[in-house]
Amino acid sequence: MWNDSRSLTLSKICVAIFMALLLACAVLAPRFVNLFISVSAPAYAVGKALFLATIYAGSVPAAILLICLYALLQRIGEGNVFVNKNTACLRYISWCCFAGAAICLASSLYYVLWLAIGAAAAFMGLIVRVIKNMVAKAVSLQDDADFTI
Repeated sequence: MWNDSRSLTLSKICVAIFMALLLACAVLAPRFVNLFISVSAPAYAVGKALFLATIYAGSVPAAILLICLYALLQRIGEGNVFVNKNTACLRYISWCCFAGAAICLASSLYYVLWLAIGAAAAFMGLIVRVIKNMVAKAVSLQDDADFTI
């Protein structure tokens, strides 16, 4: 039967898979970019240096995001849900989304399709920011309840 523990385990496995995929993408980026520019005339006109710069620059906030997400899941698994560290993790995750969006926005100057990825990243950053605000309020309420007799 499916339960919270299994769901949490699945989430951790998915984060670990994404970490492995990010690492593989960073290692194989030159091959992927070569393949991409061989099938896309607009990408061929740009060359691979800018695509590689975008991929490697975007890998940094992506890695930070995944590390924070794993730490968040770890604390939730330990029963520490409404704590300030989780609020901080969600804040970092949202800023990582916004950093990725900024990188994609800058990259859309040479390849317009980066704009769609940047818009998706900014939207995710906004959603995570709202969730962060809800968790921060819950932490405040939890603290008030803990100090009430």
